[in-house]
Amino acid sequence: QLLLVESGGGLVQPGGSLALSCRVPDDITLTSYAVGWFRQAPGKEREGVLCIGRAGGVTYYSDSLKGRFSVSRDDSKKTVYLQINSLKPEDTATYYCATPNPIRPCPPTGSDSDQFVYWGQGTQVTVSS
Repeated sequence: QLLLVESGGGLVQPGGSLALSCRVPDDITLTSYAVGWFRQAPGKEREGVLCIGRAGGVTYYSDSLKGRFSVSRDDSKKTVYLQINSLKPEDTATYYCATPNPIRPCPPTGSDSDQFVYWGQGTQVTVSS
Protein backbone atom coordinates (compact mmCIF):
# COMPACT_ATOMS: atom_id res chain seq x y z
CA GLN A 1 0.00 0.00 0.00
CA LEU A 2 1.47 3.28 -1.11
CA LEU A 3 0.45 6.08 1.22
CA LEU A 4 0.73 9.60 -0.09
CA VAL A 5 0.68 12.54 2.28
CA GLU A 6 -0.54 15.94 1.20
CA SER A 7 0.17 19.12 3.13
CA GLY A 8 0.15 22.86 2.74
CA GLY A 9 -3.54 23.57 2.65
CA GLY A 10 -5.20 26.27 4.69
CA LEU A 11 -7.27 29.41 4.67
CA VAL A 12 -6.13 32.04 2.21
CA GLN A 13 -7.60 35.28 0.96
CA PRO A 14 -8.65 35.68 -2.65
CA GLY A 15 -5.68 36.57 -4.78
CA GLY A 16 -3.28 34.76 -2.50
CA SER A 17 -1.06 31.78 -3.23
CA LEU A 18 -0.47 28.36 -1.79
CA ALA A 19 2.04 25.62 -2.35
CA LEU A 20 0.74 22.16 -1.67
CA SER A 21 3.05 19.21 -1.17
CA CYS A 22 2.62 15.54 -1.84
CA ARG A 23 5.16 13.24 -0.25
CA VAL A 24 5.65 9.54 -0.83
CA PRO A 25 6.98 7.17 1.82
CA ASP A 26 10.71 6.92 2.38
CA ASP A 27 10.86 3.40 0.96
CA ILE A 28 9.34 4.49 -2.34
CA THR A 29 11.34 5.73 -5.32
CA LEU A 30 9.40 8.70 -6.58
CA THR A 31 11.12 8.56 -9.97
CA SER A 32 9.04 5.48 -10.71
CA TYR A 33 5.77 7.38 -10.51
CA ALA A 34 3.78 9.98 -12.31
CA VAL A 35 1.79 12.06 -9.82
CA GLY A 36 -1.57 13.66 -10.37
CA TRP A 37 -3.48 16.29 -8.47
CA PHE A 38 -7.23 16.31 -8.08
CA ARG A 39 -9.66 18.40 -6.11
CA GLN A 40 -13.17 18.01 -4.82
CA ALA A 41 -15.35 20.88 -3.74
CA PRO A 42 -18.27 20.36 -1.39
CA GLY A 43 -21.21 18.91 -3.24
CA LYS A 44 -19.27 18.52 -6.45
CA GLU A 45 -17.57 15.68 -8.26
CA ARG A 46 -13.87 15.16 -8.04
CA GLU A 47 -12.03 17.16 -10.69
CA GLY A 48 -8.69 16.41 -12.24
CA VAL A 49 -6.22 19.31 -12.03
CA LEU A 50 -3.02 18.06 -13.65
CA CYS A 51 -0.43 15.32 -13.69
CA ILE A 52 3.35 15.46 -13.75
CA GLY A 53 5.09 12.62 -15.47
CA ARG A 54 8.21 10.83 -14.39
CA ALA A 55 10.37 13.04 -16.62
CA GLY A 56 8.60 16.22 -15.53
CA GLY A 57 6.19 16.67 -18.40
CA VAL A 58 2.87 18.15 -17.31
CA THR A 59 -0.59 17.17 -18.49
CA TYR A 60 -3.26 19.67 -17.54
CA TYR A 61 -6.71 18.21 -17.04
CA SER A 62 -8.42 21.59 -17.19
CA ASP A 63 -7.46 24.34 -19.60
CA SER A 64 -8.98 26.93 -17.29
CA LEU A 65 -6.40 26.17 -14.61
CA LYS A 66 -3.28 26.42 -16.76
CA GLY A 67 -2.39 29.99 -15.95
CA ARG A 68 -2.67 29.71 -12.18
CA PHE A 69 -1.70 26.12 -11.39
CA SER A 70 1.79 24.75 -11.80
CA VAL A 71 3.55 21.66 -10.61
CA SER A 72 7.09 20.53 -9.94
CA ARG A 73 8.79 17.54 -8.46
CA ASP A 74 11.86 17.00 -6.35
CA ASP A 75 12.57 13.31 -6.54
CA SER A 76 15.40 13.58 -4.04
CA LYS A 77 12.92 14.88 -1.47
CA LYS A 78 10.26 12.41 -2.61
CA THR A 79 7.88 15.32 -2.98
CA VAL A 80 5.70 16.85 -5.66
CA TYR A 81 4.57 20.45 -5.32
CA LEU A 82 1.40 22.09 -6.59
CA GLN A 83 1.64 25.86 -6.78
CA ILE A 84 -1.64 27.73 -6.93
CA ASN A 85 -1.60 31.47 -7.59
CA SER A 86 -4.32 34.11 -7.74
CA LEU A 87 -6.60 31.94 -5.67
CA LYS A 88 -10.33 32.33 -6.13
CA PRO A 89 -13.19 31.31 -3.85
CA GLU A 90 -14.12 28.65 -6.38
CA ASP A 91 -10.75 26.99 -5.76
CA THR A 92 -12.02 26.00 -2.33
CA ALA A 93 -11.80 22.23 -2.21
CA THR A 94 -9.98 19.28 -0.78
CA TYR A 95 -6.90 18.66 -2.88
CA TYR A 96 -5.61 15.15 -3.40
CA CYS A 97 -2.51 13.72 -4.98
CA ALA A 98 -2.51 10.31 -6.54
CA THR A 99 -0.29 8.04 -8.58
CA PRO A 100 -0.90 5.42 -11.24
CA ASN A 101 0.98 2.17 -11.01
CA PRO A 102 4.77 2.44 -11.24
CA ILE A 103 6.23 3.34 -14.63
CA ARG A 104 2.80 4.18 -16.01
CA PRO A 105 2.48 7.58 -17.69
CA CYS A 106 0.03 10.29 -16.77
CA PRO A 107 -3.44 9.31 -17.96
CA PRO A 108 -4.52 11.61 -20.77
CA THR A 109 -7.60 13.01 -19.07
CA GLY A 110 -8.75 13.77 -15.55
CA SER A 111 -11.74 11.54 -16.06
CA ASP A 112 -9.32 8.61 -16.08
CA SER A 113 -9.02 8.87 -12.31
CA ASP A 114 -9.56 5.10 -12.03
CA GLN A 115 -6.05 4.75 -13.44
CA PHE A 116 -4.71 6.42 -10.32
CA VAL A 117 -4.40 3.62 -7.83
CA TYR A 118 -2.74 5.27 -4.84
CA TRP A 119 -4.26 8.30 -3.15
CA GLY A 120 -3.55 10.58 -0.25
CA GLN A 121 -6.00 11.72 2.39
CA GLY A 122 -6.24 15.22 0.98
CA THR A 123 -5.50 18.71 2.22
CA GLN A 124 -8.17 21.37 2.56
CA VAL A 125 -7.86 24.66 0.74
CA THR A 126 -10.31 27.40 1.66
CA VAL A 127 -10.29 30.69 -0.19
CA SER A 128 -12.24 33.35 1.63
CA SER A 129 -11.94 36.92 2.80
